[in-house]
Amino acid sequence: MLRRQGSLSLAFLLAGTVSISASEYEIDTKGAHASINFRIPHLGFSWLIGRFDRFGGTFSYDEKNPGASRISVEIETASINSNHAERDKHLRGADFLDVTNFPKATFISKSVTPTGDGKAKIEGDLTLRGVTKSVTIEAEVVGGGNDPWGGYRQGFSGRTKVALSDFGIMRELGPASKDVDLDLHIEGVRQR
Repeated sequence: MLRRQGSLSLAFLLAGTVSISASEYEIDTKGAHASINFRIPHLGFSWLIGRFDRFGGTFSYDEKNPGASRISVEIETASINSNHAERDKHLRGADFLDVTNFPKATFISKSVTPTGDGKAKIEGDLTLRGVTKSVTIEAEVVGGGNDPWGGYRQGFSGRTKVALSDFGIMRELGPASKDVDLDLHIEGVRQR
């Protein structure tokens, strides 16, 4: 459930090469300080909102050279959660995510282009249901600094839109429900 334009929070910092002063971060999913959320119109009448509960990844970030950043994220597709058990069962099935055959979705950055004021466009490959498509995430730095436990953290948010049909999801949901908005919030802990 993803499309072609702007949202993976972590993504803000990604690129193909890492500068010498770049720091490596692990996304903080243990403390639930990161989220991958989605929303799609329900028949054009309201919004269906959900998230993926299990995912992980790493990113590299250099505050002085954000264009040299990179990111890699892996999502367990069966962890989709729309707050409705029967709907989630359907979303895990062959009509949508087909989690039996495609248990993982991934995002790997190819480039990060800073656009000013702590914002960037992150381009990368999103693989879902065995299909890989290029997506662009509109990302932004939320902040960074020391945490109360002696570590250092960096946080980002991002947004993108994904066409269901790009990833072989052909189930007809109505004319207003062709694309899924992704909204990402990523907090990473710097690795020593």
